[in-house]
Amino acid sequence: MQTTNNPVKKRELFGWAMYDFANSAYTTVIISIVFSAYFVAHVVPQGYNANSYWGLAIGLSSLLALILSPFIGVLCDLSGHKKIYLMVSTFICSLFTGLLFFVGPGDIWLAIGIIIISNAAWMIGESFCASFLSDISSRKNMGLISGLGWAIGYLGGLISLIVVKFVIMDGASDATIDEQVAMNQNAMLFIAAFFLVSAIPTFIWVKSRISPKETLNTKQVFKLGISRLVHSTQIIKKYPVLFKFFIAFTIYIAGYAIIIKFVGIYATQALTLTDGQLAMMFILLQLSAFFGALLFGVIDKFIGPKKSILITLVWWIMGVLSIFNIEKVGLLLGTDANTAFTYLSIAIGLAMGATQSSSRAVVGMLTKKEDSALMFGFWGMFSRLAILLGMTYGFVADAVGLRNALLLIIVFFVVGGILFLFVDMKKGIEQAQD
Repeated sequence: MQTTNNPVKKRELFGWAMYDFANSAYTTVIISIVFSAYFVAHVVPQGYNANSYWGLAIGLSSLLALILSPFIGVLCDLSGHKKIYLMVSTFICSLFTGLLFFVGPGDIWLAIGIIIISNAAWMIGESFCASFLSDISSRKNMGLISGLGWAIGYLGGLISLIVVKFVIMDGASDATIDEQVAMNQNAMLFIAAFFLVSAIPTFIWVKSRISPKETLNTKQVFKLGISRLVHSTQIIKKYPVLFKFFIAFTIYIAGYAIIIKFVGIYATQALTLTDGQLAMMFILLQLSAFFGALLFGVIDKFIGPKKSILITLVWWIMGVLSIFNIEKVGLLLGTDANTAFTYLSIAIGLAMGATQSSSRAVVGMLTKKEDSALMFGFWGMFSRLAILLGMTYGFVADAVGLRNALLLIIVFFVVGGILFLFVDMKKGIEQAQD
């Protein structure tokens, strides 16, 4: 395998960041705000454990991605075709997002099946995109570039949400159930197209810098990929510090995953935010996350991603504790619980992009360039493990209530943060340079 030395141009950095812009539309509208709320309110009949069904859909999609991510990551390192895999995963996610058009009230298993495939493809594509980070940045500016991509991603989520909520679904709160279903269906088609079209700059401008081995055919690549997975213990020995980080990452990202996957459900079920209030809250949250990702991208350059992550975890813990005591916070602020929740969401949003962006930078810093796709495949695998762990929240929430289940999030952040304290970044960077 050879690495080409093509210089990185600004348009390539922009093209890479545009993938975050494109795929944020899916996670914002489908997973966090619109379809998740539609699924709980309209797809699952009243009297059923809707939170458990949603957790099941996200959990199974994560399991599928978990099985595929390291395998495909190995294939990318061996074949040098990770850009093609990125295009394929994007197309699959876009296609199945469009198929959500056919989901109506009562279609629980159709919705779950489509979410499993579309969300798995989204997660695999995210890993492919992340694997280019080592190619287009240095260890000194990796945190800054990762933060820039995450910030632009929030703009994509923001723009897509504005179009969906204030154009496609305008007047949804006063519409009949049939009209709301139709609006949701049209929104699914829009997001499918938005994702695919917005990713075109990535496909055009981002370059593959790993040359494939011409002597390997597809069958040989497949066998070598399986062989490397079987001997993954050797990889762990090669990157011991990185895998210590992966363990801590899995725990604290489980808490992050709960917030991302259930924020829309919590806002409408545990609280009483209307569709309009929910949309406005999330628009402000996206703007906050945008500036937070930029801010921490700059901070990373001075204090490093480890300290940035620990700061954001403390921020998360304070925020979740405040939401747990939202009535008291509302009294302190002289407002109602819904408004207090919106204020807190804006404040918490500053850490939202930074946690993931800095984590992505850590993986890049602790990885050799020739192993980037493989290690980001593992990053994807541990991300899926984190989501599987986090989706236990749905079952806990159905058992003890959405509010009481918030304590589970705090446990994940505290335990993950403590484990991360013992990750020796300096030693890990030395291992990646050997």
